[in-house]
Amino acid sequence: MNEKEILAERFQGHRTHLRAVAYRMLGSLTEADDAVQEAWLRLNRSDTSDVGNLAGWLTTVVGRVCLDMLRSRTSRREDPLDAHLPDPILSPLHGTDPEHEALVADSVGLALLVVLETLTPAERLAFVLHDMFALPFEEVAPIVGRSPAATRQLASRARRRVQGAAPVPDTDLARQREVVDAFLTAARGGDFDGLVAVLDPDIVLRVDDGAVPAAGSLREVRGAAAVAGQALSFQRMAPFARPALVNGALGLITALEGRLVAVMGLTIADGKIVAMDILADADRLTRLDLAVLDD
Repeated sequence: MNEKEILAERFQGHRTHLRAVAYRMLGSLTEADDAVQEAWLRLNRSDTSDVGNLAGWLTTVVGRVCLDMLRSRTSRREDPLDAHLPDPILSPLHGTDPEHEALVADSVGLALLVVLETLTPAERLAFVLHDMFALPFEEVAPIVGRSPAATRQLASRARRRVQGAAPVPDTDLARQREVVDAFLTAARGGDFDGLVAVLDPDIVLRVDDGAVPAAGSLREVRGAAAVAGQALSFQRMAPFARPALVNGALGLITALEGRLVAVMGLTIADGKIVAMDILADADRLTRLDLAVLDD
């Protein structure tokens, strides 16, 4: 095995970790793969003979690539409402594969990713690399062009935003299943009171159907009564919905004739649904891993 082959093998050993970093940074599976590929190209062009910690070196490279991609995305955005739901990670109920587990570890649900979308690129990078992957501020600081102290402040601001806006979900899948089943039963039966009973009073529903990309395709509905009303309006589709793992938590997928038409990520805390995130953009749904439909 020559030197290039050895380097490629070592890179492959870190690919899953790097994709997890990029997914948290970008919220897009396609862009995450692009960032990891760019890291491989940069590795090939670099002299790494004096690099003692290849994993750390690659993590900082992916961080730089993602930061550039986020800044480019921000500069192209003409309307501040140009928001969309991050790509969901779908897995069958019987469990996830190792790569899916890495992507959704640390309760990286859709609700958390939506909050990360509201951070500045530098805040997002500081929070993801330090708080989620334990990279020291001394290593994060050069990426954002700040001092370690200033980078610590970036992460602190991001942490306050996340803690204030992203609910901490229940981790017991059996308990989550009880809540999801109760929601489905009420939705299929047109039971408004039953729906309200499983919804947190301050629930937020986010729907991304890709309808008006130029103006932002993410629509929000807040409050148990309003969200229950929305659920009733889709009663005819409820019989086609079934549970699946969405970013490692119990959620729902709706399919017609083997075609995925909606993915609903649910955040459940204290036995109530506190957030619903629905992706119904037909183009984006076709790009997801649809193996879950065969479960």
